[in-house]
Amino acid sequence: MVEERSLKVLSNDTTFFSKVSNTLTKLLTPTKIGINGMMINIKRSSAIKNYELFKASEETSDVAKKDQCRNRYEESYTLYLESIDKHIMDSIYKKVKNNIASTFEKDALSNYYTIVHLKDTEYLEYKYRKQKFLLDLDYQSLCAGKKEKILSKYNSIYIEKIDIIYKGLLKNYSVKLADGLRAKRVNQVELYKKIFETLEDYIKNILPIKLKIEGTGKYEKIIQEYEEYEKFNVGKLDEKDFLEKNMILLGLSRVLFTHSLPLVAAEQCYNKLLKDTRNLIVKTKLKDKKESTYQILLELIEAYNVKLLSTKVYWDKPSERDDYKKFWDAYSKTDSSKQKEILSLKRELHDTADEYEKYAEIRAFYKAKLVDLGAMRKLKTSCKTRPGHFVKL
Repeated sequence: MVEERSLKVLSNDTTFFSKVSNTLTKLLTPTKIGINGMMINIKRSSAIKNYELFKASEETSDVAKKDQCRNRYEESYTLYLESIDKHIMDSIYKKVKNNIASTFEKDALSNYYTIVHLKDTEYLEYKYRKQKFLLDLDYQSLCAGKKEKILSKYNSIYIEKIDIIYKGLLKNYSVKLADGLRAKRVNQVELYKKIFETLEDYIKNILPIKLKIEGTGKYEKIIQEYEEYEKFNVGKLDEKDFLEKNMILLGLSRVLFTHSLPLVAAEQCYNKLLKDTRNLIVKTKLKDKKESTYQILLELIEAYNVKLLSTKVYWDKPSERDDYKKFWDAYSKTDSSKQKEILSLKRELHDTADEYEKYAEIRAFYKAKLVDLGAMRKLKTSCKTRPGHFVKL
């Protein structure tokens, strides 16, 4: 792991010698940047070379050679990251301190501080996020410099390492979410937020690179969903849009991160979206908006049952498995959208029955929909007063 160093900011004195020192620092900073940039280029080239040797060694049956090439590659990769880290320490930090940094450099240093603060409390997350930050910083500099020749060789190592990092982050969040019984609700909400942000970051920034390099053939199953997600990159999103976007992100994750975001964690994420969608339907007063949110709920119910529960093997309670099997048998056999809607609403009534009071309003909404669909009758409630008298015993 890249060694951590202090980033403590020292106050500036106003003495003559201090002013001279600051002037010299400003003059020497470009030279320092040049030296660091040169070292990054050298270390990057070494990492790329050793990566190519390591990949070539995988074709041989010589185990010792494979291990040797792998070790060289991992060592050169570590040195490469350290060279980028040193660039931040020696160059960006000094430029920010001397007020000659660009907005990009100021933001980079700010993000660096945020990540470093995780070290004492969330070391695993810190480890992954720091590697991701350093890789992204160098990748963006190569793209900005339009160094296509280097990028053509660098893309493979970048994609391989960045994939490992994202999978590690999601696996870390999934483990914590699975341990949610001992976690506070606030922490759980933060975990859901981190999972969706990580998924979106990957699909927004990494997947396009992979599609460009590897082509669309490998990702044929998710192209349509990816195009649906891209629609949310334009304009301001409301609460309904966020729910729909997160639903698409979860659907994409079932292909891209099947093992890193395991079924248990994905199920909790789907349940979180279902709860949020139910709440939005209840609090929305505009008829058109309520109806469009209801359509998202139907899509979410279908995605949850088709993409996730239909692949679930282990159930905590056999009764839950049997109930779902009855629903799935009926749902998968019908092509009628009306019948699927009825089955989905009845499934929702079943799933919210244990918390009747909590879901009283949304259950009333479901029942009204079932009445409109002709799947339920609304009985009039009435009472009559009969003549009589009470006798005290």
